[in-house]
Amino acid sequence: MNASQLWKRYQDHFCPVPSVGFTLDISRVPFGDDFFAKMEPRIQQAFAAMAELEKGAIANPDEKRMVGHYWLRAPALSPTKELRTEIEGTLSRIKSFAKEIHEGVVSAPGGSKFTDLLVIGIGGSALGPQFVSKALGHPGRDKLCAHFFDNSDPDGMDQVLAEIGNRLATTLIVVISKSGGTKETRNGQLEARHACEKTGLHFVHQAVAVTGVGSELDHTAVKDGWLRRFPMWDWVGGRTSELSAVGLLPAALQGIHVDAMLEGARKMDVATRSAVTRENPAALLALMWFHLTEGRGAKDMVVLPYKDRLLLFSRYLQQLVMESLGKELDLQGKVVNQGIAVYGNKGSTDQHAYVQQLREGVLNFFVTFIEVLRERDGTPFFVEHGVTSGDFLHGFLAGTRDALYEKGRSSITLTLPDVSAKSVGALIALYERAVGFYGSLVGINAYHQPGVEAGKKAATAVLALQEKVMAELHKQKGKPLTADQLAAAAGSPDQAEMAYQILRHLAANPERGIRAEGTSPGSTTFSA
Repeated sequence: MNASQLWKRYQDHFCPVPSVGFTLDISRVPFGDDFFAKMEPRIQQAFAAMAELEKGAIANPDEKRMVGHYWLRAPALSPTKELRTEIEGTLSRIKSFAKEIHEGVVSAPGGSKFTDLLVIGIGGSALGPQFVSKALGHPGRDKLCAHFFDNSDPDGMDQVLAEIGNRLATTLIVVISKSGGTKETRNGQLEARHACEKTGLHFVHQAVAVTGVGSELDHTAVKDGWLRRFPMWDWVGGRTSELSAVGLLPAALQGIHVDAMLEGARKMDVATRSAVTRENPAALLALMWFHLTEGRGAKDMVVLPYKDRLLLFSRYLQQLVMESLGKELDLQGKVVNQGIAVYGNKGSTDQHAYVQQLREGVLNFFVTFIEVLRERDGTPFFVEHGVTSGDFLHGFLAGTRDALYEKGRSSITLTLPDVSAKSVGALIALYERAVGFYGSLVGINAYHQPGVEAGKKAATAVLALQEKVMAELHKQKGKPLTADQLAAAAGSPDQAEMAYQILRHLAANPERGIRAEGTSPGSTTFSA
């Protein structure tokens, strides 16, 4: 197409969302003139399915659960008065508790105000809060300085504790786990407790739980007298929990305007409920994904936000998109192996990293550019006559978009007015809805995650084998044994490879008391 044809296509396929100041441009996706007409019956079915979901239909049949994250920003839409009261009451309690913390009404041991916040979670209990913290935080001005334990990595937790340093005594610790049995979160909780005890602090005087009522963590918090408990509900999945207590509590404690986040999400929800396809940005996103990936994940989604504050958005989307859409079976039980892989970093950093391959390498992707119009708060600084750093950033985005299009590389461009609590809430809501629509378009359940549960069960089996192998080593103390011998002695002769991997890990940490001799897996011996 020539420039004038592209300009017309841009105007024809430009979708504004005035309520939140967003715009969506799909003009650089090469769908045909008949695409929308062909897809209209499918997207209308997706609209109908979403409407039923919002009314309280059992949308997760595997677990007999409703899916109600949309009610979190519009409690009046809840299917029962009890749910509405619970949502509104929890938000009120979150804001009241944050105010008490900020004003010192609830203080750290010794009477000082809390200065820092340590959030302990995994997956949706960490990715959403981390993304929002990075996007909306103001180091040096935040009410509490936020830190995260988001993995079962001892060295990583040591690094976070080193960042906190002597402020551990004034650090509020928020532990987030729906079941309370998630091992990564449990481990982080125990590590934080140990760190407190080493310095003479009482962990329970600084601890807050966000968990399911009656869970293992809930019982612990009640028994030990933690500062507060906030609920997680079984009708809110982890990857869509940012606008529940999971994300709102850390955000409020950091000093982020949670009401504005909810307002942005609520306004985006209104826009994405429209049954007029061309006016619905979430429907357009889902349809573009369908077209670009042939409805089967044939291409990856590369997310390039041209804003440092949105650096973690691609990580957040990885879980939201890949956990929701990465499914083996469709709704009829047929093997389909669906999904869309997501990766990305930020612009213009990526122009010095992998844009070379995007422009000239294997064509197995499409790009989503995220543009932010507002450069910075305060007076502009000009790096050249009449030109700011932000002008360069915009030029890099526009130039990269054009350079990719010249080579037949498709892209979507989402434009935000700024990075504010309102726009971040709207961004979260937009992609939550798009994922739901896409799931309907390809006929899968976007609201369960059997693969995640399988991984947890496999990890439990590895730790059970470790316990048996260690018992055998100590039973035959001082005797060198191979992985084959130890696996057989542990009653799992077919698990020699896993036994070797376990023992190699233990031997690399001398404090565990395991010695290894040899270099090849089959002949290496281990002893205690």
